[in-house]
Amino acid sequence: MGNVESHGSWRCQFSPDERTILDNVFDAIFAPNTSDFSKWGKAVQKQITLPLLKAFVHKAMLGPMTIRLYNGLRSVDPIRRSEGLSGTISKKQFISFLSYVMRGTAEEKALVLQRMVSPDPDGPVKGRQIKEFTEDLITTVIHLLQSENMLRDWILEKTADALSGTQDQTTDNVLNAEYGHSELKDWIYRVSHISAFLHIFVVLSLRIINSECNGELFGTKHLLPQCLGIKYSGVFTIFDIPSVLYLNTYLPSERQDQWQMLFSSQFHGESFTRFCSLILHKGPSLLVIKDSDGYVFGGFASHSWDARPQFQGDSKCFLFTLSPQLGIYTCTGYNDHYMYLNNGQQTMPNGLGMGGQFYYFGLWIDSDYGGGHSKAKPRCTTYNSPQLSAQEHFIIDTMELWRVGNPPEDLVSSPKSVLDSEPEAQALLHMIGKMRMSDGLRDPNEEGEK
Repeated sequence: MGNVESHGSWRCQFSPDERTILDNVFDAIFAPNTSDFSKWGKAVQKQITLPLLKAFVHKAMLGPMTIRLYNGLRSVDPIRRSEGLSGTISKKQFISFLSYVMRGTAEEKALVLQRMVSPDPDGPVKGRQIKEFTEDLITTVIHLLQSENMLRDWILEKTADALSGTQDQTTDNVLNAEYGHSELKDWIYRVSHISAFLHIFVVLSLRIINSECNGELFGTKHLLPQCLGIKYSGVFTIFDIPSVLYLNTYLPSERQDQWQMLFSSQFHGESFTRFCSLILHKGPSLLVIKDSDGYVFGGFASHSWDARPQFQGDSKCFLFTLSPQLGIYTCTGYNDHYMYLNNGQQTMPNGLGMGGQFYYFGLWIDSDYGGGHSKAKPRCTTYNSPQLSAQEHFIIDTMELWRVGNPPEDLVSSPKSVLDSEPEAQALLHMIGKMRMSDGLRDPNEEGEK
């Protein structure tokens, strides 16, 4: 495969302000307490070595990822000074590597990733090596986010296993298969969150975020949405941190800063009526389901849910899968059957649906709760999605609904609960030893935050 530069000319894709920050980071790695001149008074050509890199990277870095980062940095040679991997890293190499990783094409990212996955600069990599790299990358990024207090109230102990998404293809054939440059490029296209994780990894591990930029220039200010609704409760979500990052990038920008759990079948029970009472008129939301076979899937509703016998929403809606594979399925324009919610009628289907048509939805939840269907032969007409669940007719293991973005203005100005405006009723509940089901999903300082 040769060195990276043989595949294209070097180009800096950073603004002057960004370049100044990156130059300062390079200088800090090279010589935090060393003069730029030798003892003979000659200017020293700065070169980063592995010991210098190890001494500089974030304290939360895992050992294997420091070596992978070093191999990625030294594989880029913008002036073609050597063949194969260089022993040290120049400033041009440093900036070029970051340009590929943070702003580059899939081809450029594939070239760098090949060196980070395998120490062999020319040969193909095996599926087993890709899996190990993915696990190292995800684990390290979560360590970095936790160390920098950037998890934004997502409690790791209350989320699903962050590595669950890397366990879906572990057959010997896949693990032993060889992947060249074109296969790696295809992998980056298919597993799009790898690029996002790689971006976060280099920014945090090299301590590029500081008081100068505060994460704004390099797109890391709000990687995760603020999580409301589980911190002070006993609720565990079926989301994992990689899935939250993945889905958040596909939401409209005004919906990315805050998620609030409105319904969890673990907490509120398995009642469709209860489900409807908690989600109506609450703003755009994410519905996520785990079926009895372990498949995780759902949909984004761009409008508030409203119970009525007709389709709602708009073309911003989409369906998704999170496990055993990642996928986002957007509108085709074939029809406007984006969202549907109905309950208590005899002449129309009762339940929640997204995409397709009556009795043949891309995603459907029965009003009697407990099951649903995902029909797509071969694809859902509204979203071009395949069958989302393991079986066409599935059994619900867990179901959650999260409001994304700020609540509607009319909801903010009105009481959060009937009992909030009826203190006598609230006191009566306490007297008879009952609690309000909504209390468990409220953060104590939630009102102050809003």
